[in-house]
Amino acid sequence: MSPLEAVEDAVIELPSDQDSTGRTLGKEEIELLTEVINSGTLTSTKGTMVNSLERRYEEILDVRHAVACASGTAAIHTAVGAIDPEPGDEIISSPITDMGAIAPILYQGAIPVFADVDPRTCNVTAKTIEDRLSNRTRGIIVTHLFGNPAEMTAIMKLADKHNISVIEDCAQAYLAKVDGKMVGTIGAIGAFSLQQGKHITTGEGGACVSICPGLARRMRLFVNKAWGYGDPNPDHYFLAPNYRLTELQGAVALAQMDKLEKGVKQRIDMAHRLTDQISDLPGIAPPWQADNTVHSYWRYCVWVDDAEIPGGSPALGAELKKKGIATAPRYIQKPAFQCAVIKDQRTFGNSRFPYSLARPEAVDYAPENFPGTFKGLHDILVLPWNELYNETHIDFIASAIRSAHKSLRNGG
Repeated sequence: MSPLEAVEDAVIELPSDQDSTGRTLGKEEIELLTEVINSGTLTSTKGTMVNSLERRYEEILDVRHAVACASGTAAIHTAVGAIDPEPGDEIISSPITDMGAIAPILYQGAIPVFADVDPRTCNVTAKTIEDRLSNRTRGIIVTHLFGNPAEMTAIMKLADKHNISVIEDCAQAYLAKVDGKMVGTIGAIGAFSLQQGKHITTGEGGACVSICPGLARRMRLFVNKAWGYGDPNPDHYFLAPNYRLTELQGAVALAQMDKLEKGVKQRIDMAHRLTDQISDLPGIAPPWQADNTVHSYWRYCVWVDDAEIPGGSPALGAELKKKGIATAPRYIQKPAFQCAVIKDQRTFGNSRFPYSLARPEAVDYAPENFPGTFKGLHDILVLPWNELYNETHIDFIASAIRSAHKSLRNGG
């Protein structure tokens, strides 16, 4: 066996963001957790950690207001609750996203209307959003998928023209930028996640940010059952859940925030290293991004042309699995609108609410309306990624991709 063949046959165990091998959790988190335990105060209504975490979001993102909450789903729900749609109002979203970014629309009595995506990024665009606008459109949720920012300049121009609120779903896009501006600070509200596999983690958790005092007040109330803590005569002003983050989660997140910038830089550096090593392979396209953006690489994705590579992304993923690289062909099994809760309108009992108020055009999920969505899902292969990947890991992944590419093109 030649030295080159030995390298190609090598298997390296990659760090995983599902355990300590791929997470930066350590003594800093333990110190702050110990401080909380010793205080005996675990609720954020009386403690200091969650408040400090919110100040760190404001500092890092350069926004006026941040409100921590229990999950990324809770963050989207809080954002939708803040813009306060009427029953039957429409909120445009992406069909390539987690259900946690869609269910909150239904819980607030609004209709999720899906815009098609650019198959190169799987992000919505101003054009695909414009095609779905109606006189009932109340908001737009823009998901910055995989850490690659959507075209926010054009989207905001469109939204401002029609006086529509934009919520940025930044669960996968910490420190990503458009024209030098952090995502989450461009629209009316930015929503973030602290779930296990995100750039930083508390297991579950999230936050909303805004520059608008009115929206911030509404968000603060929303996560607190609409109880006006600190008001002269507080009351439960409207219907809202308890989405508070605990002091224990706040302590972990506060320590994690100090590691965010270094972690994102490592993700970006390693992504560029991988791109340099695979960009010459016919039929494999590395991540595409606009020149005016910073991609923060929650995941690293390749787009696989099955005209060049027999079997496409599933075949490439299967080859990489032999080397212990657990990829996700097509990212999600199907677009969100094909999930039972939406396709069959399974919401509140047998009422179908709020779909009972929907325009027929708003719930037309014919595949021909979503060519970019089906093309993007067909081609994409999502690679695992985290802040503890180093040059050795990247070189191993690159070698595995090149070996799989050669094997598949040579007929296996």
